[in-house]
Amino acid sequence: MTAPTDHRPPEASATAFTDALNAFTDRPHEPPPLQLIAPDGTLTLPPEQTPGYRPALLRTLYRDMRMSRELDTEATALQRQGELGLWPPLLGQEAAQVGSAHALRPDDYVFPSYREHGVAWCRGVDPVDVVKLYRGVTNGGWDPRETNFHLYTLVVGAHVLHATGYAMSLAKRGSDAVAVAYFGDGASSEGDVAEAFTFAAVHDAPVLFFCQNNQWAISEPVTRQTNSPLHRRARGFGFPGVRVDGNDALAVHAVTRHALDHIRGGGGPFLVEAFTYRMGAHTTSDDPTRYRPPAELEQWRAKDPLARLRTHLTAAGHAAPDFFDEVEQQARELAHRVRHAVRTMPDPERLGVFDHVHAEGHALVDEERRGFEEYERSFTDPERP
Repeated sequence: MTAPTDHRPPEASATAFTDALNAFTDRPHEPPPLQLIAPDGTLTLPPEQTPGYRPALLRTLYRDMRMSRELDTEATALQRQGELGLWPPLLGQEAAQVGSAHALRPDDYVFPSYREHGVAWCRGVDPVDVVKLYRGVTNGGWDPRETNFHLYTLVVGAHVLHATGYAMSLAKRGSDAVAVAYFGDGASSEGDVAEAFTFAAVHDAPVLFFCQNNQWAISEPVTRQTNSPLHRRARGFGFPGVRVDGNDALAVHAVTRHALDHIRGGGGPFLVEAFTYRMGAHTTSDDPTRYRPPAELEQWRAKDPLARLRTHLTAAGHAAPDFFDEVEQQARELAHRVRHAVRTMPDPERLGVFDHVHAEGHALVDEERRGFEEYERSFTDPERP
């Protein structure tokens, strides 16, 4: 009778196998986010080695960041005064939005979520048209075909699939334009985003996934959404991802340009994780003081993207006080124009919520409309009890 064979490998083989296995399972060292301008305004590389380092570009980035913040501040105040139904502030995320938007070509098509006011500004969307949405007087304040900037999407993560499908159509048409999807860390937990990653990777779709990791999905911290850096998810789907300091406008611009060059060269999709912070509320219906540590907010205020770039422009001699005075005057004029426009807008049409639900009329929607009309009449009908 033959004795049973011992299939255990020799000790050396076991060690080699363990080493090979650990190469897959060990967590790699995570470097800090890519940065070109430090929070104190100094360059991390010599100017000649800093990609995109042009004083004119830096001044443009600062101007557009300041205008975006002014729009945000004014719209927040208007909502608090009852002029807007809701407003999602972008405070703290200006560098991520403006830096990336300036890296795009006019024919690239942007799919925003609901907080991309800075991107909208850079793409030429009138800020008055943006606030119209949040006053409820229109379903879409602008024609996306004029700016290649789509309408805001409130369904979290759904538009990332739309961007991927649009990118696939660009490839079929032989265009070298890129579809760009802006979303947040909260949306990255949605199944729609995972599906978009899968389709984009399999079809080498020319799509840039731009994730603004602002650390909070409403009241859920990013540490409870993922156990690894968000940019590493791209590797699991088969395409590259990079984490950049989202409060450094120049670094965001450089990384976005690199990603777009990769995509236009036929490299397929790319994920950029802009590591930033939502210094304001999720929306004006949210109170972040109920869940966010005050010390955390103060820590990020020290990294304010506008203060960082202004410090660098001043220290490097790229902007005189007259430049900043001019920008402040333009910001005040923008705030005045937006406030005047909002206060002269008509009130939202209440029955308008039933319009455009379907391409054509629908019996159930018509029934709901009649029920709502009857409900409204009940407040003025003297014969009703």
